[in-house]
Amino acid sequence: MDKFRIKGGKALRGTVAVSGAKNSALPVMAAALLTVEKVALHNIPKVRDLITMSKLLAFMDAKVTITEFPSSDYVIETPKLNHAEAPYELVKTMRASVLTLGPLMARVGIARVSLPGGCAIGARPVDLHLKALEQMGAEIGTSHGYIEARAPKGRLKGAHIVFEKITVTGTENILMAAVLADGETVLENAAREPEVTDLVAMLRKMGAQICGDGSSTLRVRGVEKLHGTEHTVIPDRIEAGTLLVAGAITGGDLTIKDCAPEHLGAVIAKLEQAGAPIEIVDKTTVRVRGAKKLVGADVTTEEYPGFATDMQAQYMALATQAEGTSVISERIFENRFLHASEMMRMGANISIEGHTATVRGPAALSGTVVQASDLRASAGLVLAGLVASGETMIERVYHIDRGYEGIVEKLRGVGAEIERVHTAVS
Repeated sequence: MDKFRIKGGKALRGTVAVSGAKNSALPVMAAALLTVEKVALHNIPKVRDLITMSKLLAFMDAKVTITEFPSSDYVIETPKLNHAEAPYELVKTMRASVLTLGPLMARVGIARVSLPGGCAIGARPVDLHLKALEQMGAEIGTSHGYIEARAPKGRLKGAHIVFEKITVTGTENILMAAVLADGETVLENAAREPEVTDLVAMLRKMGAQICGDGSSTLRVRGVEKLHGTEHTVIPDRIEAGTLLVAGAITGGDLTIKDCAPEHLGAVIAKLEQAGAPIEIVDKTTVRVRGAKKLVGADVTTEEYPGFATDMQAQYMALATQAEGTSVISERIFENRFLHASEMMRMGANISIEGHTATVRGPAALSGTVVQASDLRASAGLVLAGLVASGETMIERVYHIDRGYEGIVEKLRGVGAEIERVHTAVS
């Protein structure tokens, strides 16, 4: 298994580009199943989860065409679906496999989807997805680790759905199910994330009738069929936020291009509160300069437009270098402080009580061997390694490969001393 070796202490300086958003690319690829016509997608990040999704679509008999491997441009054609199934072998590492459930139910009225895997950050139940599909007339069962669903009349019907809690993948799944359903579907307490809005934009290009995007209430009028389209995925706001923290934590001067500053409001506000000067250069570029002194600032993870849970580990790394106390409250997932113990092994002063982590700084971090527990924890440990003295070796970096395109090359390009170490599996 590959590892990252990092020698800390280098201020990052220069310009780095952001890739397409993994959490947008996955649902738009699933949405290609909704039409028999050609769907061309651009700015797809070259990460493991997207390769897994393309294999899953190919298993369902979609024709997935790329010009290189890995690729940022995909053409997907699904004239027929011979396998309305997402098997465990293909999806065990990727929770987003459940996003094929909605399109399959909309297109053919039947689906068999493995219960999702992914990061070890606590329970992320799909109950809300299934309850909503049942309201749309689906018959749902679970057997041998699979969700088995069917629409008795072959077609779902519109419904008024109120999500008990905000769910991004649930909103996306039911949106895709509703675009071909009979009648109108109303989704209340829907997720407002930019990735949801990006999916709506693509579905609308395909002929879907959706209004309310960007709000917590979405209305979908089902149509008879959708057509093909061409769509460019939005920039990855979590990668952009991670790079902002990298510039701030190392005391560097980093310009981040090909991003969407309007999606980074909560992160920018929190970094400025912590003492890191941020400049929005233009509509696609933002600059961060390391503060002379970082100061502690509390943060609570929330649904968009609040501070993203996917930025919590990265912010914790920053907090270890800030003067004073930072209280980090995790309100989205119940098991997302696994990186804290690894940072503590590096010398961080962190105490955990329930859903709250208290970080006291600044701490003189020192390099050691640490293990990544999930995708964003990996990023947090990389950031900690960038400021630690000596050498940090991060194991299980296959997690970070699921969501960050070329992270080693990008960081090396702006001055980080980081390399990927290939190790043989015994």
